[in-house]
Amino acid sequence: MAEDQMESEAKRILLVDDDHEIVESMRLALQAKGYQVVVARDGNQGLAMAEREDPDLVILDMMMPKRSGFLVLERLRRTRPVPLRIIMITANEGSRHKAYAEMLGVDDYIRKPFAMDRLLASVGRLLGQSDKTDESKSDEGE
Repeated sequence: MAEDQMESEAKRILLVDDDHEIVESMRLALQAKGYQVVVARDGNQGLAMAEREDPDLVILDMMMPKRSGFLVLERLRRTRPVPLRIIMITANEGSRHKAYAEMLGVDDYIRKPFAMDRLLASVGRLLGQSDKTDESKSDEGE
């Protein structure tokens, strides 16, 4: 019954990033695909919104003010009975950071700068909606 209800509603994605331009481009691309998007500008706000909004997926920046993406990820993994789907995005090139993120259970790890199609493909795969990724719409927000 809950699955039927979820299928009839747009999937909700929480973007947690302090870079306004990146957030806006991701928000526009995701909304063009029919996703409902909520935004948090730092790690503390991201944790609060994850609790309040109960998103289907979180796109989480690694380097943010107040609380890093790693601290947010650690907290979400410790406190949620059902793990959230999480994509971590970062400009950091270090392989140790990627290994740590994977150890904490991120579903995908994307280095900035990235092609928006790469992000949309990952989101579609993680939300089981890869058939919704329609190439003709990906250029609308640009």
